[in-house]
Amino acid sequence: MIRRRKLHQTVFVAAGIYNIAWGIFSSLRPNWLFEFAEMPRLNHPEIFACLGMVIGLYGILYFEVARVPERGWLLAAVGLLGKVLGPIGLFQLIYSGVWPPATIVLCLTNDLIWWLPFSLYLYDAWPSRSGT
Repeated sequence: MIRRRKLHQTVFVAAGIYNIAWGIFSSLRPNWLFEFAEMPRLNHPEIFACLGMVIGLYGILYFEVARVPERGWLLAAVGLLGKVLGPIGLFQLIYSGVWPPATIVLCLTNDLIWWLPFSLYLYDAWPSRSGT
């Protein structure tokens, strides 16, 4: 049994719900970010809709981590890696002037707010610590 098991289950249920909701919303309204940031609408919104689908599928994986936290380390590690790499890419786009600063909203809710709880889970669930 890992430390803070109930907390981790709650976090990953919340992450699952969030990702699925975000995925559905972004698949149905693939130009939302571009409208919000006052950028030109996408010529091929299917690309952002596909991103929404992938993010939504992560939600299913997060539900699995919540269901059996003792076996979710790898899934959560991949999730956190995406939540670190995504902002790196976005900050590069903002720094180079390709995307406006308003697009930071994408990383605030999808990535940055999850860094601490995912990291805490990975620390607690590390195989040598949890006995699994």
